[in-house]
Amino acid sequence: MSFLVLDRLTKKFGDHTAVDGLSLAVEQGEFVSLLGPSGCGKTTTLQMIAGFVDATSGAATLEGRDLLAIRPSARGLGIVFQSYALFPHLTAAQNVAFGLEMRNVPAAERASRVAEALKLVGLTQFAERYPRKMSGGQQQRVALARALVIRPRILLLDEPLSNLDAKLREEMQIELRQIQRRVGTTTILVTHDQAEAMALSDRIVVMNAGRVEQIARPHEAYEQPASAFVANFLGKTNVLAARAGSDNGSTVALIGDGRWPVEKIAGGHELRVSVRPEKISFIDAAACSIGGRVATRIFQGNHWLYQVETPCGLVTVIRQNSGEAAPAEGEAVRLTWRAEDMAVRAAAN
Repeated sequence: MSFLVLDRLTKKFGDHTAVDGLSLAVEQGEFVSLLGPSGCGKTTTLQMIAGFVDATSGAATLEGRDLLAIRPSARGLGIVFQSYALFPHLTAAQNVAFGLEMRNVPAAERASRVAEALKLVGLTQFAERYPRKMSGGQQQRVALARALVIRPRILLLDEPLSNLDAKLREEMQIELRQIQRRVGTTTILVTHDQAEAMALSDRIVVMNAGRVEQIARPHEAYEQPASAFVANFLGKTNVLAARAGSDNGSTVALIGDGRWPVEKIAGGHELRVSVRPEKISFIDAAACSIGGRVATRIFQGNHWLYQVETPCGLVTVIRQNSGEAAPAEGEAVRLTWRAEDMAVRAAAN
């Protein structure tokens, strides 16, 4: 039996359905991210797990117990909010100790666990410092230590890194993942940041308009998106119109003046093909290629970004800066990619 199970969990606010029949099974020790744009229902889902919002219908169980029937304070969950919600008049150590005090943990044990939690997040030397004297990253660590010190069954993270600058956010992603692996706490993260979800998660739940679009490991969702929405939301992608055809009895996708072998697709002859920019290469000639002309070439340090005009529309290409000669703007080129690097679906999907 899975550790946490959400079964057709639904939340309606009047006529608006914020979460529509979400089902998810989370294993103990797993790191799962709820990923999607603003308004997709990910925070509402987290709030139903936490007990801050009542579900309209559906069920949630934790270790086989009805989670929705347990009052929020008794669910044993650790929560880190976007704003960190630290008490400004308390030191870092006092902030971390707060949850233990509310649980009437004896003073000696409380001091030991606070010291252990601060050491875990690398803030031992800042135990007596107040939040206003700490950087954003340090405040985030205090909030994380406060959530972990109670030894929660599940750690809930609501956009915890969104207030940090890009460099610090990347550093904290690495630290957060290392801490989670060390402690082994089951963790659910809410984020709109695709790179953050893919960097941290064992699995991601891609949500759109209250519904789940795909649940998969980050690599699987990126390489084989289940829908056009997932393909476009997880990084850059090219979506090309194609037609199903036949070549010596085998099914092929006809894209521009090229053809690629594919599995037979149900749903008609009109197809949509998704291929990531970094999967596309320049080639002299091949059956599995399309012709085009470089419209734009931009140097971005470790890679070149191209916009190539083709019969299928504008195609984005990313090539690493390997030192090889790069096609110039206006130059005629041919583009190719491996059949296994494209996701193919019926145009209606």
